[in-house]
Amino acid sequence: MSVEINGKKYFQATEVAEAVGVTRQTLWRWRRDGSIPVGSKYRGRQIVYTPTEVEIIRQFAERLEPIADQHRREKTLFEGQS
Repeated sequence: MSVEINGKKYFQATEVAEAVGVTRQTLWRWRRDGSIPVGSKYRGRQIVYTPTEVEIIRQFAERLEPIADQHRREKTLFEGQS
């Protein structure tokens, strides 16, 4: 459930994780690694995110990355095997 603080809407970490289709643990790992915004602490313990931060998290969750050359080499090891 989102919360309103000083007239601004914030989303709880649990609902952000659900909205982007990841677990809370994944969200925490991304925060720790610096991949997504850290959010803000609400009432000293609850992490909340602004709508802008949620959009950044969604974009990160839906990113596409090229496969590294190492994975291409590994793929060729298995080609032609049935």
